Amino acid sequence: MKTPKPFLAAAAVQLKHYLSRAERSFWLPFSAASLVMIFSIFTILSSAPGTYIDELGFTGDSDYVVIEDASEIKKPAIDKKIVQPGESLYTILIANGLTPANVDAIARQLKGSFSIRGFRPGQNYEIEKNGDGLFQRFTYFQDRAVTIHIERESESGDLKIRRDAKEYETRVATIEGSVSKTLASELARRERSGLMRPTRKLFAGRLDFKRDIKPGSEFRLLFEEKWLDDECISTGKIIAAEISVNKKKYTAYRYTDAKGKTGYYDEQGNALEAPEKTAQFIQPCSYSRISSGYGYRVHPLRRTRHFHGGVDMAARTGTPVKAVAEGTVIFRGSKGGAGNMITLKHPGGYHSQYLHLSRYAPKAGNGRRVSQGEIIGYVGSTGSSTGPHLDFRMIHNGKPVNPLTALSASKPEPGLSRQEKNNLLAEISVLKTQLDNNRMLAAGPTKKQTPVL
Repeated sequence: MKTPKPFLAAAAVQLKHYLSRAERSFWLPFSAASLVMIFSIFTILSSAPGTYIDELGFTGDSDYVVIEDASEIKKPAIDKKIVQPGESLYTILIANGLTPANVDAIARQLKGSFSIRGFRPGQNYEIEKNGDGLFQRFTYFQDRAVTIHIERESESGDLKIRRDAKEYETRVATIEGSVSKTLASELARRERSGLMRPTRKLFAGRLDFKRDIKPGSEFRLLFEEKWLDDECISTGKIIAAEISVNKKKYTAYRYTDAKGKTGYYDEQGNALEAPEKTAQFIQPCSYSRISSGYGYRVHPLRRTRHFHGGVDMAARTGTPVKAVAEGTVIFRGSKGGAGNMITLKHPGGYHSQYLHLSRYAPKAGNGRRVSQGEIIGYVGSTGSSTGPHLDFRMIHNGKPVNPLTALSASKPEPGLSRQEKNNLLAEISVLKTQLDNNRMLAAGPTKKQTPVL
């Protein structure tokens, strides 16, 4: 029990005062009586309500008791979502509180266990946050067999990758048909939309799926599917593909050579450029010299230091400018200091740009596909220019690259040996037979298999 110190101190002072004024022996009985009275009063006061506070802060039985309920602590929240068009793993993680450095570290951990290209719209994922709204876990359901987890460890706070995979069976299936509206709608009607993306990539640079594939076009696909518990859960690699447009057949057959290298080839055994590999580029025009290189420079007109995203090829006005690779014209027009310019889109995330043109080739219109070496315009000096030249630029995956480096690195790989070429043609013959075999079954997303229609 606590002692009210101010009260005792005052009593002691008063007692000392009395003792100092008379003989100690005279006042001794009175002093003893006074002490008894003081401690009696103290006992009464100390037991009065409101003068003592216990360990939980109570001063009496009239206090209101507040009980803390630990069950009211906020629980982790799990948000189930679907990947939307335009979203990526990067944008989703950043939007949920991770930093660019976090995401870069995650991307390095994901190598070998998950391809970023497999992250596509329509897939399910979950975001888990703790009671304070901080990121705890990202779960991506690649398919029913594979689940990817990005988790924050409770003790260290580090982000770790965990991959759960069930054993599945790979089966080969085929599908064929005639396009009524679009190829995408045909595949969707057959519940095989997952084949659209790889098919488009396989024919990139040869077919424009929006403009070339029209009603009446025919297609045949031989591909792999993943099966789990006797049910198809997703489509896999394309083994063979044939698309007929206006009586012209475009083909692609998968083949692995003796060295273990896998690629796609047409019916004659010619290698097809894989979209993710470097395209084969040629020089855009004949020129006398490089008058300005790639990188930082002093602008010839403004006299200020700035970044130059291309190379200036000095040439006479009217010199033909050629497409460095097969592609599509996605821009043709005047653009400020660039003057008359053309932008081409190529397979593999590449774009090429041609600035300061004097005029355009008549057939190089917006949306038109051009072949490698086709004339698209002519050297000039339009826009911010000190003389006739071609400002040639290359962009890869949205970032400028040194055009001269891209041109010099663009060397065709050695072709197959005669024996390897014969093996390839024999394999293509086998794949064509599989496509022709009406007894092949097309595996759908349900437990049933249906003959090809």
